[in-house]
Amino acid sequence: MLDLALSAFVTLLLVVDPVGLVPAFLAATAGMPEAVKRTVAWRAPLIAASILVVIALIGNWLLRQLGIGIPAFQIAGGLLLFGVSYRMIFGDRPHREAREADKALSEHASDVAVFPLAIPMMAGPGAIATTLLLSGDAGNAARLGINIAVILLVCLLCMICFAASTLIARTLGRTGNAVLSRLLGILLAAYSVQFVLNGIAAVRASLS
Repeated sequence: MLDLALSAFVTLLLVVDPVGLVPAFLAATAGMPEAVKRTVAWRAPLIAASILVVIALIGNWLLRQLGIGIPAFQIAGGLLLFGVSYRMIFGDRPHREAREADKALSEHASDVAVFPLAIPMMAGPGAIATTLLLSGDAGNAARLGINIAVILLVCLLCMICFAASTLIARTLGRTGNAVLSRLLGILLAAYSVQFVLNGIAAVRASLS
């Protein structure tokens, strides 16, 4: 159970990347009063956590309804996560997310806590795929409970990072943020490859 909890926590943490979301939060809340910023700082993670918990609860049922086996989703999810890690390593994720937040504001988004912070930056395709993978592997209520606890913990870390966003941005700077994003991307790439290997191994075992 400890290995499951640690693996699930590290995987979801790498995908969501709470520290990497700080520039997006700062851009999305630029010009807002401090009271409003504090409201967004707790509301966005709460919305994202609600979405991911629902996905964790109905993930197995959804896969069964679609006729998708766990090995197939492991391979597809691993490839999707590898794409996320590739953009983290070779792209410019923090600055790209900040630009998306600026675009949302320029288009007069009614609630930046929902868009773009909760969706798609926190509960985006990568986080949804990861949650489905973890819930598909859960197997029993205790393991599912661990996955839900991991989701809540990662979203809590996002809330803390948003609350301390000004201090984090000043401490890391642009260079530090870029270095951190790339290091996390390398780790996520390794995890995504492992998901694919697990899916292939499961297929081979079912055919033998």
